[in-house]
Amino acid sequence: MKYIATLNGKKYEVELEKVEEYRALTREEITNPNVVIAAAPVQAAPVAAAPAAPVAATPAPVAAGDSSIVSPLPGTVLEVKVQAGDVVKYGQVVVILEAMKMETEVVASADGTVESVLVKKGDAVDTDATLVVLK
Repeated sequence: MKYIATLNGKKYEVELEKVEEYRALTREEITNPNVVIAAAPVQAAPVAAAPAAPVAATPAPVAAGDSSIVSPLPGTVLEVKVQAGDVVKYGQVVVILEAMKMETEVVASADGTVESVLVKKGDAVDTDATLVVLK
């Protein structure tokens, strides 16, 4: 199979050829450059077809009514984007969390009005902690 690979802005044409069946390397083969890797015949075991996994549907917006927006992971509140009385739409960012130097946007799970905001900037939260209550 021929491919075009771009490296540092320069294009190279490369050709790949399958020469043997896949075989996982041993730890010694990886760490010791002097080990000669010999091709060992590999017999593939018959594999039964796995049943098709159901496709996860995108959740629909929850109908207006009381609902809570919860933290999907433990972290620190970096920014609160809403306040009590604000009208929010499904998917709108309401809180930004920081966990392990990464920012995660927490979005509204329904259309509604913010009844209360239970966190403030700098608060540490656990998974499933209620951040915002909508009505």
